[in-house]
Amino acid sequence: MTQKNIVEIENLSFGYGNRMLHKGINMVFPRGKVTAIMGGSGCGKTTILRLIGGQIKPKVGQVSVDGKIVHKQNRHGIYELRRKMGMLFQHGALFTDLSVFDNVAFPIREHTKLPESMIRDLVLMKLNAVGLRGAHKLMSTELSGGMARRVALARAIALDPDIIMYDEPFAGLDPISMAVICDLIRTLNDALGATSIIVTHDVEEAFSFADYIYFVADGVVAAEGTPKELSKSKLPFVHQFVHGEKDGPVPFHYNAPNYKKDIYEQV
Repeated sequence: MTQKNIVEIENLSFGYGNRMLHKGINMVFPRGKVTAIMGGSGCGKTTILRLIGGQIKPKVGQVSVDGKIVHKQNRHGIYELRRKMGMLFQHGALFTDLSVFDNVAFPIREHTKLPESMIRDLVLMKLNAVGLRGAHKLMSTELSGGMARRVALARAIALDPDIIMYDEPFAGLDPISMAVICDLIRTLNDALGATSIIVTHDVEEAFSFADYIYFVADGVVAAEGTPKELSKSKLPFVHQFVHGEKDGPVPFHYNAPNYKKDIYEQV
């Protein structure tokens, strides 16, 4: 029987040294849905993606992917789980010495033994899906920011993954490129029958196409719900974040001792 949730995070706590980023987080990511993880900078959104991918292990709790606990897998098991995942990194992370074609072909060549003729067809199909089939001979250094992000997206879906993870997919994009990426995320998710997990702090974009949203603050899930539910939320944190207010529960300054004491303290 296929599980309803392809990714489940249970009572997860993680931190570096004595600094805890997450304190008992619970999240579920249903198959076929687009789920966004939102919150202020430094709240550990990207770290959640790293925990799902098995790059790091939780201190407490667990992350399950397709029914398997990630941190309990051996090297082979981790690679098998990652075979189900596609990742769009924050700045694309294209290989600068490879062409657009070879960037998209890279995961196919690494994980399959398909003949080059079939790889060519698959790569051109993925590039066509993001509108860049005509750019397959270009080098990554010849691409604009928006084009590079779309090539990275084509690479992320090269193996038809069950899970596609996006780390700040809208960062640094102009309004047109942003609209294109938003549309591609939703369209590709539905066409592939995939599950999309998006880390972002872009409220308008995420609210326009996500099925469900988690807000993370102070190491916990501060709020969750559909975009419609959260847009009406009276919770101070959610209201401040959604409306971009400078005054509220989210402080501008990182926790620090008294300013005067720092200035006049003798070294």
